Amino acid sequence: MISFFLALALLIIGYLTYGKFVESVFHPDDRRTPCVAHPDGVDYVEIKPWRAFLIQLLNIAGLGPIFGALSGAIWGPSVYLWIVFGTIFAGGVHDFLTGMLSMRNDGASVSELTGKYLGPVMKNVMRVFSVILLVMVGVVFMVGPAGLLAKMFTPNNAKGTAIFTVIVLIYYFLATLLPIDKLIGKIYPVFGICLIIMALGIAGGTIANNGTRPMIELWDGFYNMYPDKAKPIWPLMFITVACGAISGFHATQSPLIARCLTSEKQGRKIFYGAMVAEGIIALIWASAGIAFYNGTAGLLAAKGGNSASVYEISTGLLGKFGGILALLGVVACPITSGDTAFRSARLTIADWFKIDQTSIKKRLPLAIPLLGVGYLISFMDYNVVWRYFSWSNQTLAMIALWAGATYLARNVKPNAGFMAAVPAAFMSAVSITYLCYAPECFNMGTSAGGTKASYVIGIIGAVVFTVIYLAKVYFPATKGIGPKDEVPKE
Repeated sequence: MISFFLALALLIIGYLTYGKFVESVFHPDDRRTPCVAHPDGVDYVEIKPWRAFLIQLLNIAGLGPIFGALSGAIWGPSVYLWIVFGTIFAGGVHDFLTGMLSMRNDGASVSELTGKYLGPVMKNVMRVFSVILLVMVGVVFMVGPAGLLAKMFTPNNAKGTAIFTVIVLIYYFLATLLPIDKLIGKIYPVFGICLIIMALGIAGGTIANNGTRPMIELWDGFYNMYPDKAKPIWPLMFITVACGAISGFHATQSPLIARCLTSEKQGRKIFYGAMVAEGIIALIWASAGIAFYNGTAGLLAAKGGNSASVYEISTGLLGKFGGILALLGVVACPITSGDTAFRSARLTIADWFKIDQTSIKKRLPLAIPLLGVGYLISFMDYNVVWRYFSWSNQTLAMIALWAGATYLARNVKPNAGFMAAVPAAFMSAVSITYLCYAPECFNMGTSAGGTKASYVIGIIGAVVFTVIYLAKVYFPATKGIGPKDEVPKE
């Protein structure tokens, strides 16, 4: 339990200190924000800061800090370190930069930001990549809740899942089309509060039962505790935890809120702050999972993070009240990430092809095909979709961080870029290693030699990306990183 409270304290201190440092480097100013400059009543709508924080938290959270943290905890207490330091130095920086850069670029989506700072080739890569990721996120956050609803309310799980999937899809259709303040702006704060209450309840229940179901401490075994030792910490845990430490999905969500803030000075509390809150939620669930199942072997037997394990932990610790929290936390919360995933996909395509979205007639031709494709993908194996989502998620985070580093080097000073370049290089190594290692990718991890080769290729890839970045920053002969952004006149 000492490790849990120490990790919790570090997350809070990280927000108060490193979060403040990140803000000071970026230097928010008093320029007009997108919703102030040109409100459209649909996507560019003023939202109060406290409401924006809860919406942002719910947008980025979903199943990620619950399912991902529970599955990542199977590797043991090393997951605490990744959640804490990943959140402070990678995830918080990533979310803050993508949100703030969107505000400074008229609410642009992450693909357009990438194109501006990394070039037209990366813009097109990110356009395709981000839309695919968003659709997969929508599917993951559609099938998971539908499965739990079927388990709780219907005798035939397969038929019930199909019915609830259609119901969720209908809601997604409305949330994708309607102005952000009409549906999302009204219900998200309520569910955001529920997500926080759920996490606090699980934390309280775990602490109260620490005598019979003790939390694991860092010093109990700082090594790979995964029962199947063929599953290495690197890169698998860093991909699995995803949203609880850093997530590229957040880069697609932050622009939604960036279009609704009235001051750049709200950015740290909303973008960096929501990521720290998500890190705390992930820490709670990782600790609770190991404690509840009396170790990593029991957690693996429960198949890590899934609807059944979350429901079992919730009801086991909190009784009937826990069942209600599970319904809210594992049904409502992910649904409210899935709907904004499809909404972000619509806006990404609209930015891509310069399609005005003020008219519902222009939103429909984008929304209907996206939701249709998502429904078809929902028939695929859920675990396979989740694995592809996890890798593409972290790869998008890597690219977004390189774009943020380039902005800082261009507009602040070259050394400022390291704030994002260091986590970008780290995530490059993680993403490339996983691409080589994983069975759903190049499957080099089936042999000891292939595993080692995956590590080497991942490190070399990260070094190559870093050298390219440094060359563009410090050697003008490489055509540099371009001129500074223009500061709009008041």
